[in-house]
Amino acid sequence: MRTPHSPACEPDFVPGLELSRRFYTDAVRPLLEEAAPGVPHSASRIGSGSEVLGYDTPRSADHAWGPRLQVFLHRHDVPRHAARIRHILAEHLPKTFLGHPTDRRVEVTGTSSWFTDTLGFDPAQGITPADWLALPTQLLAEVTSGAVFHDGLHTLTPLRRALRWYPHDVWLYVLACQWQRIAQEEAFVGRCGEVGDELGSAVNAARLARDLMRLCLLMDRRYPPYGKWLGSTFARTAAGPRLSPVLTAALAATDWHTRERHLVHAYEIVAHQHNQLRLTDRVDPATRAYRSGPFQVLRADRFTAALTARITDPSLKDVPPVGAVDQFIDSTDVLSRPESSRALSHDVRKP
Repeated sequence: MRTPHSPACEPDFVPGLELSRRFYTDAVRPLLEEAAPGVPHSASRIGSGSEVLGYDTPRSADHAWGPRLQVFLHRHDVPRHAARIRHILAEHLPKTFLGHPTDRRVEVTGTSSWFTDTLGFDPAQGITPADWLALPTQLLAEVTSGAVFHDGLHTLTPLRRALRWYPHDVWLYVLACQWQRIAQEEAFVGRCGEVGDELGSAVNAARLARDLMRLCLLMDRRYPPYGKWLGSTFARTAAGPRLSPVLTAALAATDWHTRERHLVHAYEIVAHQHNQLRLTDRVDPATRAYRSGPFQVLRADRFTAALTARITDPSLKDVPPVGAVDQFIDSTDVLSRPESSRALSHDVRKP
């Protein structure tokens, strides 16, 4: 039960996206019209921040939260007008807006430079399969979520639309690699338990639950976010309501037999979901014994093979089955730096 002092009980909380929208409409746009009359711009709240994904609460105000937005100018208008706009905003914006500080909360930039800084390349120049695979899904979620308040440049909305989801063959490849992750470890829950390592069994079950959750997000055409929002986003998927109690039971189990039984149920739910997508010929969703051992598994590599067989893009057919960058790296320091994730993604695919 929430107490009267619980942050989520505060009656006057305005979600960050709405706060930023009001900030733009009531405070920023009038100053833009004064600072650069007739100069076209776009305005948005995209990029990092819990409010962009719609997960902010009053607790979010304890770090870098408040009225924030980007103002985009044409490339040739940035050197002409950006400095003056920044100066006028710094001098004339109210110090607070609806009780929140406004200092340095408006970024004035060009679309090309902003996307290059955020993603490591300019998507207006085209997006190759290598570009897609080097993009952490958290970054993709951040640039395609949030809100555009005004698109006077007529470029921001098309760029976000182009990034909204993977091209078909890239999607097949990423799905195949996610199934491969499950195939590599699905027997470990039982094998650890058989030798008395219940802790190891539980850790492997948690890894598999995470991979199944990310797989469901990919099947639902949703970019998996980083760990803090994974469960919240998963709950919104088609499989979330049915699968959440099954995975919860697997993680709560204290013996490997019970843990495996719940995971088997989860595997079959996700396998049925794969078949409903009709991306491949039907794959038998039933689990089976693992080699000669007493362990029950899905043999998830069958789904990997079925998906891989449908890829026609020659640039993806011979790529190692490691997937997008955050399918083989989970370091926040790497994934939050596009230059690092692009370099590592390139290196892992070298012949």
